[in-house]
Amino acid sequence: MEKLLPKAKQTEFHWLKLAKKRQLTKTIFFLEFEIPQSLQVHFQFEAGQYVTLKYFSMGQWNQNDFSMTSAPYEGKITLGIKINYEKSSAKDLFENLKVGDLLEVSEPKGRFTLVSKPHEFRTIIGFAGGIGITPLLSHFKNILRNEPRTRLFLFYGNKTKEDIAFKNELDELMNSHSDRLKIYYFYSQEKIGNGLFEGRLNEKKVALIINQILLLDDTDEESTIWDAVDEVLICGKGEMIKSVANACYHHGIPKRNIHFELFEEFNEDIYPVEKDFPLIEDIEVDFKLLHHQYSSKLKNNKVRLLQQLLIQGFPVPYSCKSGICGSCECVLEEGDVELLENEYLTEKEEKAGIILACMSVILSKNIKVNFDLN
Repeated sequence: MEKLLPKAKQTEFHWLKLAKKRQLTKTIFFLEFEIPQSLQVHFQFEAGQYVTLKYFSMGQWNQNDFSMTSAPYEGKITLGIKINYEKSSAKDLFENLKVGDLLEVSEPKGRFTLVSKPHEFRTIIGFAGGIGITPLLSHFKNILRNEPRTRLFLFYGNKTKEDIAFKNELDELMNSHSDRLKIYYFYSQEKIGNGLFEGRLNEKKVALIINQILLLDDTDEESTIWDAVDEVLICGKGEMIKSVANACYHHGIPKRNIHFELFEEFNEDIYPVEKDFPLIEDIEVDFKLLHHQYSSKLKNNKVRLLQQLLIQGFPVPYSCKSGICGSCECVLEEGDVELLENEYLTEKEEKAGIILACMSVILSKNIKVNFDLN
């Protein structure tokens, strides 16, 4: 996962030494950082989290977020990074960073996490597209080590076989835990002689997976494997997440058990909005951002708060615009908004007045928010 976003919340960085670097595919490379004893307390993390790398590239400083592939028990930070285009900062980073170099790495963060339940019998499935495998690899390694009763199914989509990142590591995991882990690869631009595994991971493909792979359950002859699914993990491009998440929901998985992580900007809702809101016009907005006070007037509430402020040119922090990443988190100090479904905020945070600007429909003539949470 790579995110490009301005930050309103302070991020703590530390210098870490690069221990390993290698190319995995034509466009994806691997980095491993050592964590010295003196910094281990700052780099304790949960499976599924990410770090920010700060580095100089093409005349400017960059702060980009990348999901970790390492599991907490491994005691190191490992990343899979994709080079999306020829002149990207990621390509510059790969070509210029050498083993032994020091790089500024943030303390781990993110909420694409699961509560560990080592004493329960669970079924967890994952859907990954391309570089979206990175946080799922962290999750699966962690679950296989710490939850002996949990079984896992991974459905991993790529363009071709040559594009599969971490293929060797995934196959080693499956061979070592063949009784609890099954991995299925899908190809959108390569014919392999089996239509089930050709094409993108989407709503139609999920239906086929349920009917052809997640069938009779050896542990319960009266139900299917799909009936036993406890949690779903999804990471990839926005369209893939939207299609797969809705397919899982429509096939009976509660939304609270469907977890997803984006690795690019996505401007649509993951789930359809099923509610109409009263029209509010001529809205006055006051907000604090990076220690500056701003005021603006919005024509109406047909577009959500974040999107309206971005249209007007304000440097509001964002990444996904879909209620997943939490980058636009802020405190509602005055006024009313309707906060739509999101994957980020806890009930405690919502009760404390914290909202996500990207998921906020304004319901009053005046609102005041504060993006400087620190």
